[in-house]
Amino acid sequence: MKKLSLVVSAMILAGAVFGWTSSAAAQRNDKVQQNIIREVRHQLLMLPYYTVFDNLEYKVEGDKVTLLGQVTRPTLKSDAESAVKSIEGVATVDNQIEVLPLSPMDDQIRRAEYRAIYGDTVLSKYGWSSMPSIHIIVKNGHVTLVGVVDNQSDKDLANIRANAVPNVFSVTNDLTVGGGSK
Repeated sequence: MKKLSLVVSAMILAGAVFGWTSSAAAQRNDKVQQNIIREVRHQLLMLPYYTVFDNLEYKVEGDKVTLLGQVTRPTLKSDAESAVKSIEGVATVDNQIEVLPLSPMDDQIRRAEYRAIYGDTVLSKYGWSSMPSIHIIVKNGHVTLVGVVDNQSDKDLANIRANAVPNVFSVTNDLTVGGGSK
């Protein structure tokens, strides 16, 4: 019996030395990672000046968070970084958010795009929540639609409505349909 417990102890020690540990540590790391992802999303959505004309995205790799996207206000870029830095478990933040240039023409296009998309009876449902699911990014007269819609026909309709706005040079439709197909 003593010999058997010695063999088991040796196997456990060998597992620790050669990395044959149980999946408990991996599950713990995965749980921490999921908590960071959930908290980053929450913190970004709670930013006071985050609007339908901004696009905030992020990547989480271990304890490093990379912020991506485009914003209309420089303060939103710094607010996003500050909010994410305060999250427990985040060691570094790489802020790659682009601040869109100030332009009265782009502001006019943003308002017109908003009316065209959210004024449509079919697409208006995407504006009912506190953070509308279709984001309208305008840079130098070029429009990009990002977000999530329920089906392909809504994606196509948003594209048609966005292209109907005057003074727009191009429309890029990066809306995602439901679970992830573009």
